[in-house]
Amino acid sequence: MFTLPSVWNIVISTIVFVIAAWYFHRWLQAHGLPKGMTRGLLVFVLAYAVSWASGALVDWSREKMYGPEPVSQTQKNLNEALDLLKTNGITLP
Repeated sequence: MFTLPSVWNIVISTIVFVIAAWYFHRWLQAHGLPKGMTRGLLVFVLAYAVSWASGALVDWSREKMYGPEPVSQTQKNLNEALDLLKTNGITLP
């Protein structure tokens, strides 16, 4: 089930995105890739991938240190409603 990222995930992945974008921009410029939309998109995609991986690593390490986060009441209610639908034979698409 989808869960919201932790605050540390957001902070660290944002910092990593800025650093990675700067690094990839410089690296591609040094290798002679001409400035334009292709280079900009490539920098964005590479920085996004590194940022996403760092955020996933932050959440993984937090879960290893503190254990899984408790399920919220809203999530419990949603799971109960889905179980009720399944027991009545209603399936989701």
